[in-house]
Amino acid sequence: MSTKIHMLFYAKKSRTTIRETIPIYLRVTIEGKRMEVTTNRFVLPHQWSSSLGQVKGNSAEANEINTYLDYLRHQIYEYQQEILREDKTLTIQALREKWFAIGDIKYTLLEVVSIHNAEMQCLIGKDFKKSTLTKYKITEKHIQDFIHWKYNCMDILLKDLKIEFMKSLEYYLQSVKGLSVNSRGKMLKNLKKIIGECVDKGWLPKDPFQRFVVKHIDANVPHLSADELLRIEEKTISVERLSLVKDIFLFSCYTGFAYIDVANLTPEHLKIGSDGKQWLIKNRQKTDITERVPLLPPVLKILDKYKNDKTANKKGRLLPVPSNQRINAYLKEIADLCAIKINLTFHVARHTFGTTVTLDNGVPIESVSQMMGHKFIKTTQIYAKISDKRIKEDMKGVFTKYSQ
Repeated sequence: MSTKIHMLFYAKKSRTTIRETIPIYLRVTIEGKRMEVTTNRFVLPHQWSSSLGQVKGNSAEANEINTYLDYLRHQIYEYQQEILREDKTLTIQALREKWFAIGDIKYTLLEVVSIHNAEMQCLIGKDFKKSTLTKYKITEKHIQDFIHWKYNCMDILLKDLKIEFMKSLEYYLQSVKGLSVNSRGKMLKNLKKIIGECVDKGWLPKDPFQRFVVKHIDANVPHLSADELLRIEEKTISVERLSLVKDIFLFSCYTGFAYIDVANLTPEHLKIGSDGKQWLIKNRQKTDITERVPLLPPVLKILDKYKNDKTANKKGRLLPVPSNQRINAYLKEIADLCAIKINLTFHVARHTFGTTVTLDNGVPIESVSQMMGHKFIKTTQIYAKISDKRIKEDMKGVFTKYSQ
């Protein structure tokens, strides 16, 4: 019985270009296995007929594209006959080798990005978070738009990649997409990682982007001073929604936990530490590194206040945490009430813990790093800038020596 081969031309709306056109793909299926290749042809959505698998109308552009699609269809059948004449089994792999030249499978950039993201999708909840996959999919969309903007085509072969590609992509993300240094840096790092994996898999002889340096600027997120922190803590707030947000914010100031980790705290995360006192021990969602934080009196007071909260108990959580968007909106009101001039966001709390609550009080940076769930001390140094107070304390002995 002969092996059946099925072909389908379709327009992929999920990859709409910045010019509002959609790319045309060819999908070949053999015994349930698929091969998808680009045609490097684009159409406006209303010009494409899904039922016919071709461009509508009789315009010169429509006739040119449809003729080309017929050529590709004929080419597939030609390869099919070649494989059979060589007394080989007709498989997707055999067809792929014919399509991209026998013995030399030539992958395209968007193809390997798609393969990477598909592999990552299978590892969600195991090795990766869903949010990580989302970032790579955003990267994929930016790369697709860039290729169409720069080269007016749908894809580019891996072997054609040069360092100039990354330089042009960086310029595009800055000038056309308007991304900040760090935002575009994340996209470029994602691409560098994927290309590095291509080298490991033998799809590329060497990394074309090896000499490309991704720019990064340390984030300058402010922190509360001891006086500002005390001002918020002692402020009596009668509005229930603001009072709750104040407590959640202070909880983070005294534990260093990020929003998502505070929101997901359960009674199981409360442990008795080696000192016989209560600790919070939880794997940080972002890095999966364990945060181990002894609970200071203000934290114990907040936990006691909400131990019978119906909303928290119903969800099995320690605290009734509103959405991050709502918290940040309400923090603006709290900042006004407490005469806080900095842009008060929930992330300020984490920086306050790293600087005002711990380092300024002489806690070694190694301990702070572990409590905050950082992989590297370097990250803690970025979060916890050395303040004037710490410098003053560290220099006391020096002043004493030179005053004698």
